[in-house]
Amino acid sequence: MSLEREEPTHFGAGPAQLPTHVLQQAALDLINYKDIGLGIGEISHRSKDATQVIEDSKTHLKELLNIPDTHEVFFMQGGGTTGFSSLATNLETAYVGKNGKLGKCGYLVTGSWSQKAYEEAHRLRLPAEIIFDSRKYDSNGKFGSIPNESEWSSNLNGDYAYVYLCENETVHGVEWPNLPECIVSNPNIELVADLSSNILSRHIDISKYGVIMAGAQKNIGLAGLTLYIIKKTILNDIQNANQTKLDELNVPVTPIAFDYPTVVKNNSAYNTIPIFTLHIMDLVFQHLKAKGGIKQQEVENELKQKSIYDALDSYPNFYNLPVDKSVRSKMNVVFTLKDSSLDGKFLEEASKLKLTGLKGHRSVGGFRASIYNALTVESVNKLSKFVKDFAEANSK
Repeated sequence: MSLEREEPTHFGAGPAQLPTHVLQQAALDLINYKDIGLGIGEISHRSKDATQVIEDSKTHLKELLNIPDTHEVFFMQGGGTTGFSSLATNLETAYVGKNGKLGKCGYLVTGSWSQKAYEEAHRLRLPAEIIFDSRKYDSNGKFGSIPNESEWSSNLNGDYAYVYLCENETVHGVEWPNLPECIVSNPNIELVADLSSNILSRHIDISKYGVIMAGAQKNIGLAGLTLYIIKKTILNDIQNANQTKLDELNVPVTPIAFDYPTVVKNNSAYNTIPIFTLHIMDLVFQHLKAKGGIKQQEVENELKQKSIYDALDSYPNFYNLPVDKSVRSKMNVVFTLKDSSLDGKFLEEASKLKLTGLKGHRSVGGFRASIYNALTVESVNKLSKFVKDFAEANSK
């Protein structure tokens, strides 16, 4: 069977399209890695070759994001949902380790993923608090905007173990254009952020984050593995937490496989790390470095989002874009047709042009074009042309 394929134009939200040559190399390595006679998925996770994959992945990520020495990188099984619980218990433990008391778990809810993150912390019986729910600030009572800081910063009351946000909400197409200054400028608050769907899509200042979590399957790899970037001081605070005090305060015990200091001490291999999945992630890192790094990727992503949003905005009587322009996602473009009876036709004609993965999330309907890093400018331009042609052909 050939490893060649026609370059896809798949706009699925995740698992998502990956660069073809990354998958070609991964396919070869799955059979025979570095001519050792075994595939990379067959080698021990504690072997020299596997350790090198882990070290290379960390090095390449640090280079791409210019990660300072104040932060540590590690990889852990699972995805965003695993992170919802592990972040909550680890960060609360860290707060107790530093302060000897409970801190509130604050959530900035801008879509379904940050809502689910809050619900998990609440389910674990931690002192979880919604600092704001953007639906309450929206004229339609839906996710589609982010309130101005001046409207909610006064809600920050008391001591916080952390404040959590999802930087890009894939379902609702809402993305924070900038981090909230009232959080990042407060030395007593650790910002915890889910960057699963926009990691490596643009430049970010790592020093502003306490913890970054990013599931792989949207922008950087396959499902089943998540990368974390964490302040080393937080790791120290977790280790310093007194178990008797934690029991007294009813802080849930973090399962050992998800205890951050344990994972870091064992170089992400305390539990058997899916090394093939990590290898693909590292191939994506290497691909991005070779094309010019974050700077070049950000240029391409700006061109892509402008292309598709301009096309949709050109037909305001045909397409509806529910997200406020100031917070439109550059990764997940959501829209509906004014005439929903044309929905099936839209998908059918798009499919004939091999434009796939455009159906919206089941909870909101409509359409969603996920234009992650692997989607080329040419691919997005092809979709933009279809958007225009379809509106022209079907406008009354």
